[in-house]
Order: sequence, then structure tokens, then C-alpha cells
Amino acid sequence: MFAWRFLPWEYGVRNLWRRPSRTALTMGALAVVVLLVLVIAGLVRGLEQSLTTSGDPEVVLVYALGAESNIESSAIGAQTPGLLSASLAVVRNDHGTAHVSPELYLGTRVRTGTDDEGGLGLVRGVTTTAPLVRRQVQIVEGRWPQAGEILVGQLAAAKLGCSPERLAIGQTIEIERQTWRISGRFSAGGGAMESEIWCPLADLQNALKRQDLSVVALLLKPGSSATDVEIFCKQRVDLELRAVPETAYYALIQQHYGPMRWLAWIVAGLVGGAGVFAGLNLMYGAVAGRVRELATLQAIGYRRLAIAISILQEGVLLSSASSLLAAALALGLIHGSAVRFTMGAFALRIDGGALLLGCGVGLLLGAIGALPPALKILKQPVVEGLKAV
Repeated sequence: MFAWRFLPWEYGVRNLWRRPSRTALTMGALAVVVLLVLVIAGLVRGLEQSLTTSGDPEVVLVYALGAESNIESSAIGAQTPGLLSASLAVVRNDHGTAHVSPELYLGTRVRTGTDDEGGLGLVRGVTTTAPLVRRQVQIVEGRWPQAGEILVGQLAAAKLGCSPERLAIGQTIEIERQTWRISGRFSAGGGAMESEIWCPLADLQNALKRQDLSVVALLLKPGSSATDVEIFCKQRVDLELRAVPETAYYALIQQHYGPMRWLAWIVAGLVGGAGVFAGLNLMYGAVAGRVRELATLQAIGYRRLAIAISILQEGVLLSSASSLLAAALALGLIHGSAVRFTMGAFALRIDGGALLLGCGVGLLLGAIGALPPALKILKQPVVEGLKAV
């Protein structure tokens, strides 16, 4: 009966503290691997979240037919907003105010100080009807911009690559060789607009010396369909307009970044694979120094299966502690950090899915890394193991 007994649970726990330096080094190495997986998972999850939350299902975007999905290259007439609001009954209208937002959107150099060359920023010229259509946008600090003033998104500093203090309320920045004063800061529910800079449409048109628009955003009445807007744009061939629901527009953008997401997941897989080999090496070194101990356990009657399970227990405990350490570091230091990309910036998101993936990789490292070296050593004859130094 003794041969079928398993080693006590406390035995594996105590073994981790008998070699504190080796345990700490192994746990630190495993935590680094898990942390890298969490960073990549947070990158992908943050990008997906930014594009998913950007679209409003009741908003339709109308822009130039030849612009495809690039609104920056769109140019439509200044009379388009009035024509759309007068011709479409599906556009929401409250108290005589049509929920139509004419906008001029472009990427341009933005200087946040006299001592820097500036960074590429996203500037959107809007009118006072923009908040009626862009319902996810909320001013969290300051006020709506007046002439010569701008609103900055919460991630605008990350997009420009400057410190947040440079975009504090009251500071000035330079756009298109003109100086603008920051009047407030806004959020957009984690959407792509949080990396933009908003300014009065007329001021931006004067600065650019152009009177056209990039896009017109329409808020539909509850229960209405975007089909009416699409049919109108197809019928008015002379206008050369294209109507796309905002959710469909950002879904198209998300497909465009599909290869990027797959590449990130491949990198995560490579990091995890490299971590498995690193874990094998670490755990082999941790087990190789215990040849005489393992042989002694066999000599007093414990079976190899019981010893292997005890070593597996140690590996899983060690990897669990490493995973928890990596998760704590990711949530405390990485979660919410801003990352720049072509469409603006987004925040790394260490959510439940990312934590599940990272901790799963950590537990896998502990299990796979502990068993092969243990089984290899346990295959040696007990006599040779007792003679090992």
C-alpha cells in the first residue's frame, strides 16, 4: 500500500523554499515570458476595442465616392449638408435642428512647442452640431472651443508623441502655421476619436484656404435605415457621394488591420513557444540538481508516478505564482498605456481574455517544463541516482 501513496502536498511546497535563489530566478524568467504574452494580447485587444466602440449604429457617413475608406482624401461640396438634411426624411430633427455634422478631416503636422518639430496629428473641423451626432464624445474638462481654440482627445498626446502636459488646458499649439489655444479635453468611450484634435470648422477651412468638406455625418431617426441615404447617393450621380453606416465603415477598417492582428498573435505564439523551451531549460536545471533526492524517494518506496506528480505540482505552483506576478505588473503598469498607429492611438487593454491567455500560457509552461526533465531523470536506475553528486 505504501508504494501507491503520493508525496505530501507540503513536500512540494517546502521544496520551493529550500533553494530560494533558484526559485526566484525561475519565477522571474517565467513571469517575463507571461508578461510578454500579456503585452501582445493587450495590444490586439486594445486595437479591436478601439475600432469596435468607434461606430454608432444610427450614424451614416457620407463622403466622396472615390475616397474608398480613406476619409482624409475625400472632398465634397460645402452645400452637401444642407442638401442631405432637406432631401432625407430619415435624418433626425429635434426642434428644427437637423442632426447633421459637416466635418473637415485631415492628418497634418502639429507642433506643441517652439523647441520641437511636431508630430503627425489628426485634426477634425466641426460645428456645434457635432455633439448631437457624435454621441459618444463627452467633454471631460474645459469647454467647447470658440474661434481660435481647440478640443483635444484624451489620447491626442500619445498620437503626437508628446507629454500630456503639452496639451493641458490653456496651452497653445501650432496647426497649419496658426496658433490655437486648448480650451478643453474630451473622451470618446475608448473609440478612435480620442486621438483627434477638434477645432471650429470655419477656422480650419480658413487656415487651409479651402471651403469643401471631407465627410458629413448623419444621425438617423430611431428605427430608420441607412438604405434611404444610400439610395439617395446612388440616384444623385452628379454629386458623386457614397453613404456608409459608421459601424460598417469601422468594420472595414478592422478588416484592413486583420493582418496586423494575425501577426501579433503569431508573435505571441512564438513568444509562448520560446517560453516553453526556456521553461524546459529552467526546469531541467532545477530538477537536475535533485537526482540523489529523487533516487532516495524511490528507494524508500515511492513510485515514479508519485514523484513525477510531486514535481509537476512544484512546476505548476511556480508558474502560477509567476503568472500572478506578471498579471499584477500588466494591470498596474501596462493596462491603459497608449500606443500609436496610423489611425491615431489606442490604449492597451489587459482584460479577462488577455489575462486568461497569459495565465494559461504560464500554467502550460509549468506543466510542460517540469515533466520531461523529471521523467528523464526518473528513468535512471536507483543505484546510479544514489551515487550522483
